[in-house]
Amino acid sequence: MADGEAGSTGSLIERSPSRAAIQRYLERSVLENRMTIAVVFPAVGAVTLVASAEGWLPEPLAFNPLLILFGTLVMRSPLLVGIAPRVGTRALVLLSAVTCYTWAIELIGVRTDWPYGAFEYGVRLGPMLFESIPLALPLFFVPLALNAYLLSLLVLGERASSSAVRIPLAIGAVVAVDLVLDPAAVAVGFWHFEDGGFYYDVPVSNYLGWVLSATVAVVLVDLAFDRRRLIERVDECPFVLDDLVSFVVLWGLINTLYMNVIPALIAVGFGLALHSTGRYEIPIDDPRAGASRWFDRR
Repeated sequence: MADGEAGSTGSLIERSPSRAAIQRYLERSVLENRMTIAVVFPAVGAVTLVASAEGWLPEPLAFNPLLILFGTLVMRSPLLVGIAPRVGTRALVLLSAVTCYTWAIELIGVRTDWPYGAFEYGVRLGPMLFESIPLALPLFFVPLALNAYLLSLLVLGERASSSAVRIPLAIGAVVAVDLVLDPAAVAVGFWHFEDGGFYYDVPVSNYLGWVLSATVAVVLVDLAFDRRRLIERVDECPFVLDDLVSFVVLWGLINTLYMNVIPALIAVGFGLALHSTGRYEIPIDDPRAGASRWFDRR
């Protein structure tokens, strides 16, 4: 399908004035609270998770699933609001497919030990599906794949026009995300692998499984969007990758606190990659000025 065919790639928001008004309100809210969303929330989250794991918080607060889900949703908001204007019918269908895949492969993994290796959850991350996996699992995984894909497009620039270049890089970026995530999640007890592993108690099988899941997610995301219009949106929207900033702060800080040196360095690498895009040269703690400039341009 050619880029720009409105029948499947046109934004659902663009077709509705009321949705467009809501979109503008959400954009302004994110812009005016960027520092809180992208830095304060994940920093507090990191301290809270470590305090929960170490038994420093009372029972109602330790690993409170509502707080975990709320914090995650807040940190995801820049990405969700940022790409919303580019979500058409085709994107909605294919992102729904990624969501269903996320549930299915995790359920298979918990019950068969394939493809990630034998593991089990140590913390209830909200309501559980079939008493086995978190119902909110797509909220945790799908944005990670989207962030990795968008970052890859920005880093590649014109080379992103080649699927033979952008897709492998995006897959590698998703796996690199898990090189940061899993050691920290294991450290705080979100889940654990029965036989441990050489990489901060995470086995090789887990990363082979992530190669599979990253490939499925990246290919579907790549098919979901009109890439030209998506890149235009990413270029113009200053906050769309702030969720990745949150990721670097949250999981990078947890890895640092537990002395997981390699994952912490990889998190720093993501931070440097973000900086290389030139999007964070204006201080993130000057959101109101950024908001005014952006809305004046629009």
